[in-house]
Amino acid sequence: MSFEPLAADFYSYADVLTDREREALARLRTWLETEVTPVIGGYWERAEFPMRLIAPLAEQGVLSYAWEETRPFENSAVFRGFVALELARVDASVGTFVGVQNGLATGSIAVAGSDEQRAEWIPKLASGEVLGAFGLTEPDSGSDSARGLRTTARRDGDEWVLNGAKRWIGNATFSDITIIWAKDEADGQVKGFIVPTSTPGYAATKIEGKISLRPVQNADIVLTDVRVPEGLRLQRANSFRDTAAVLRATRAEVAWSAVGTAIGAYEAALAYTKARVQFGKPIAAHQLIQDHLVKCLGNITASLGMVVRVSELQDRGLQRDEHSALAKAYATARMRETVAWAREACGGNGIVLEHRVARYFADAEALYSYEGTREMNTLIVGRAITGEAAFV
Repeated sequence: MSFEPLAADFYSYADVLTDREREALARLRTWLETEVTPVIGGYWERAEFPMRLIAPLAEQGVLSYAWEETRPFENSAVFRGFVALELARVDASVGTFVGVQNGLATGSIAVAGSDEQRAEWIPKLASGEVLGAFGLTEPDSGSDSARGLRTTARRDGDEWVLNGAKRWIGNATFSDITIIWAKDEADGQVKGFIVPTSTPGYAATKIEGKISLRPVQNADIVLTDVRVPEGLRLQRANSFRDTAAVLRATRAEVAWSAVGTAIGAYEAALAYTKARVQFGKPIAAHQLIQDHLVKCLGNITASLGMVVRVSELQDRGLQRDEHSALAKAYATARMRETVAWAREACGGNGIVLEHRVARYFADAEALYSYEGTREMNTLIVGRAITGEAAFV
């Protein structure tokens, strides 16, 4: 299957991909546009997740590319970034599901699990046999998770007893396991646990009334004397530094998703303005509309250059926290501008799902906030460039 570069890839960044990577990307794009694009608006409106798409997503390889136990061929972080872009370009909620399943849940085990835990869980998560969630954020602890985590873990013989609450946990209404991060009462350090959601004392309740990423099933989780065997403690998670190692890679992937969301809005606006006729010609022929579209393309091009470089650094083992933090802060801010200009170019029709722009416009707000707000990511970068920590 031949790979056609996106028109929004104005500087042809996809040229860095190998032929095998382009072939896989072409298959994924065709599947997404055939199977997801026609139906996702309805799921978004109903706030339902398209569960029937999970098995085909796994068959496309998007849950397995990153891990040596399951990847079908050698691939780059740049390629995996383009996968995240393609997913979000069609729908950011589907992209978020993959980010949670593949990046956060599987990634926690890949980064902080023992060899035995990797061998047991990664293939099951990559195939979709087991669905995962990632429990870090709490009702009273989001940006200050490094210090303010309130969920506790207490060793009791060969078991750990977990108590606390989590909030905004994606996939958590249907996950089979949730990675729970909790503070060890004995040493005050953050540790990770693979918690089967069938464990007594574990309860997840869907968060209702969202205006962004509506198909994503975010949940409030309550943990009441949840007992987890020592064998399900992530054996290489000994402090929040290990949690941060998981977030380092996924934060860069959110930046890629932001570029994909911006591209989806731009493409929808471009198609609409070329078809919409006012004053005797398509509105795309008017100077002000072209100005909006070019500003969108400029934001996309600048952000795409940044995320490609961050992923190249990851491939070389040189990516640092501040690299992914800057990419996430910048790309999501430019995405927010882009979806607003795209919606404006579509006039009143830009607020209805029929023309797709409204979905990207709303979904951008969640991407702007999760995996670290813009302000928190600027503090990570600020600390790196000044040598001074401005955190409260």
